Amino acid sequence: MSSNLRIKSTCDYCGTEFIAKTTKTRYCSHKCNSRDYKQKLRTKKVNKELNFRNEKTQLENLKYRDYLSVSEAAALIGCSTKTVYRLVKDGTIKSVNLSERLTRINKRSLDKVIPQ
Repeated sequence: MSSNLRIKSTCDYCGTEFIAKTTKTRYCSHKCNSRDYKQKLRTKKVNKELNFRNEKTQLENLKYRDYLSVSEAAALIGCSTKTVYRLVKDGTIKSVNLSERLTRINKRSLDKVIPQ
């Protein structure tokens, strides 16, 4: 089944107008499609590196705090939050429940678990 659609559209990469034969066509050519794909890959890679650096500085800031949340303690130890909850339940890590969803862990109690 072929269609006789002719739709004026604008290329998402270069911005030129072209005649699209389907409603889903976003690029004027295969070259623009490839270039946009490569550009998205590059920006994704750069953003991943920036996020990694940001996480690294956040971990450095956690070392100076006295009380941590469960997710922060898990990031500092390098394990999942379920593991931290299990260690709290076992008594390996001492914690304080300020409310049902607000568990705080003293940084000193993590010294047993954190490898030096």
